[in-house]
Amino acid sequence: MAQSPVTIYSDGACLGNPGPGGYGTVLLFGAHRKELSGGFRRTTNNRMELLGAIVGLEALTRPCHVELWSDSQYVVHAFTQKWLDGWQRRGWRTSQKEPVKNRDLWERLLRAIGEHEVDWRWVRGHTGNPENERCDQLAVAAANGPELLDDAGFDG
Repeated sequence: MAQSPVTIYSDGACLGNPGPGGYGTVLLFGAHRKELSGGFRRTTNNRMELLGAIVGLEALTRPCHVELWSDSQYVVHAFTQKWLDGWQRRGWRTSQKEPVKNRDLWERLLRAIGEHEVDWRWVRGHTGNPENERCDQLAVAAANGPELLDDAGFDG
């Protein structure tokens, strides 16, 4: 059975780092569009960048071919530069033998990928890409929201 083609844009924002943060995600499937966002009391920008991608993938209800766009080189290079493979091979340690930061979200992201085929794409942020700009708006609005959640995995 052919996988459905889906495009996901994701972004994260943090007001201070650490500080209040949010993610924004836009899913595009044919003529369909879905926007998702959420905010947290105290987190980091990298955690929100990861969560944007995670939430987008977790919203999919069947195996898809996904083109996932992010302005976070941290997220994209983990896959395109094979950082994630090395971290896992070394028992979730960096090449400097330090524990990998945000392991909880990296593991959640791997589960979210599941049966999807994901092409990771980097887009330069704040350069006028309409979907990336929309994700940024969603993320900033979520970070400024009135009912922020606790980021249970944030240890700072």
